[in-house]
Amino acid sequence: MKTKNKSTIFYEMYRSRYLLLLFLPCLIYYILFRYVPMWGILISFKDFKPFIGFAGSRWVGLMHFRSFFASPDAWRVIRNTVQLGVYSLIWGFPFPILFALLLNEITQLKYKKVAQTVSYMPHFLSAVVVSGMILTFLSPIRGIINQMIGTFGVEPINFMSQAKYFRTVYVVSDIWQEVGWGAIIYIAAITNVDAQLYEAAMIDGASKWRQICSITLPCIAPTIATMLILRTGAILEVGLEKILLLQNPAIYESADVIATYVYRQGIVSGNMSYASAVGLFSALANLALLLTTNFLSKKFSETSLF
Repeated sequence: MKTKNKSTIFYEMYRSRYLLLLFLPCLIYYILFRYVPMWGILISFKDFKPFIGFAGSRWVGLMHFRSFFASPDAWRVIRNTVQLGVYSLIWGFPFPILFALLLNEITQLKYKKVAQTVSYMPHFLSAVVVSGMILTFLSPIRGIINQMIGTFGVEPINFMSQAKYFRTVYVVSDIWQEVGWGAIIYIAAITNVDAQLYEAAMIDGASKWRQICSITLPCIAPTIATMLILRTGAILEVGLEKILLLQNPAIYESADVIATYVYRQGIVSGNMSYASAVGLFSALANLALLLTTNFLSKKFSETSLF
């Protein structure tokens, strides 16, 4: 009787059929909403007319890309996008790590669960709700922030009409909304650290700070590196919804980013080919950042995505 070759891919697929079945909805989602829409990239190189379609629209090559880089808005939106992305990375990336380390030091499980639950609840608030809260808190008339600084004799500040405050408002609100959710993966990584390492360190007289620096951080370093690669690869993908809801013509100088610019050009003005070209440029820039960061991480830390 012929035995089944266990090394074949078909046998492995059969053995993992239930796991593959669970993965199937995710695969279908990515095929339908990530890969199939890539066909639309073609309109970046065409003078797209909806009534003519892809095939009938005139091919214009790199004309839309040249038009974007020649426009006076190009470097402004690129600068604003990069600045917001870099500020969010510098200030927003360490906070979930610090928060996870602090939660790990809470010995009472009940209080630890309450703190963690409260911290990641803002992640589930919609951009409309968060933006409304920000505008209410920063209102120059009844905003709680102006009431607090008013106790020190400071005149009310209209934060959302001055471009210099927008980046701070955006980054701080983003940290508040995402710090708890971002800490979940670091908490999971910390729980996998061998407890015997901490016991040996305590026997040697190591303080809590020394345990964090010598045990916890080195053990979760691969997780930190992986998350840094992913975060850097999305540095130009700042939140469209929240910025769109918060911005106004008075703060376009610092609040107009690539995503909002693409929205105005494609949806509001109907210039879909031009908007698609700008969006494609942003995606390629993110891809270049991802590959560069992954290469540097693999070279210096031996941790990489691929």
